[in-house]
Amino acid sequence: MVRRLTVSQPMVEQTSLPPVTAIYTAFLCVLFGANAVAIKISLVGLGIYTTAALRFSIATLVIWAWAFSTQKPLKITAIQFLKLVPSGVIFFCQLALFYTGLSKTTASHGTLISNALPFIIMVLAHFFIPGETITWKKTTGLLIGFIGVVVLFSDKVTLTGHGLEGDMIVLAAVLFWGCNAVYVKRIIHDFHPVQITLYPMAIALPLLIIGSLFVDNERVRFLNPDIISAMVYQALVTASFAFIAWNTLVKRYGTTLLHSFVFIMPLSGVFFGVLLLNEPLTANLMVSIALVTTGLIVVNKNGIKRPVEQPAKQEG
Repeated sequence: MVRRLTVSQPMVEQTSLPPVTAIYTAFLCVLFGANAVAIKISLVGLGIYTTAALRFSIATLVIWAWAFSTQKPLKITAIQFLKLVPSGVIFFCQLALFYTGLSKTTASHGTLISNALPFIIMVLAHFFIPGETITWKKTTGLLIGFIGVVVLFSDKVTLTGHGLEGDMIVLAAVLFWGCNAVYVKRIIHDFHPVQITLYPMAIALPLLIIGSLFVDNERVRFLNPDIISAMVYQALVTASFAFIAWNTLVKRYGTTLLHSFVFIMPLSGVFFGVLLLNEPLTANLMVSIALVTTGLIVVNKNGIKRPVEQPAKQEG
């Protein structure tokens, strides 16, 4: 049974990450960043909703089997389930929009637009999550990182034709993503990380299957080893392991700080685009890496500031 926080048990947010945790968070962002490339590969042979439905069908089954075999808490109350329904519905909207947008634009555009996420979360968290305030240090680090991303894609971004429609759809997906991240942060302390990962997937999955049946014109066009490998990566790596790991870190360190590392995702996407899709390695990439690294150092330069425990007040 997960203990529920009350008003008398305020959560003290961490202000920065220790080095090992920062490296681990960066690694998760690398995994998430490469996911856009995997989605693009999958969409070559699979329908939009079919790709998402297959990914999260496998992920839901794998997470449930792992949690059951390791005796993680799976059972939730009716009240807890009702709290997770909005997250599941928002998650479906996020996925539907993101996959649709990526089908119309490039992975580079998708990863660039995704970097509006830290700013969306930072603003929403400031108003809706107690203790998560916008500081000059966070703002400066995020802005430096964002400039790095702009430099990276400055010679590739176009806003004409079919790509513009895809860009706008991806932006809408990121807005849903930010809202969901803040909502999850508000309720996460009532749940085990496995629960907060598994149940929104399970809630979104029937909606994705319906989309596959009634929206996709061609659910499966063809399959090859690349498409199968990309689907395995999406389902087992990012939708299973990385999701649980990320939610565990969010529960401990807070949403705004963790999402400061999201700037690594487009760098990862570009790196794997160069490696797997033969995209050129340009000077823009090197400059961007330097700027993003500087931004992350600014965000985390002071280490963790832990609260000083006050002695219990004696009654009488």
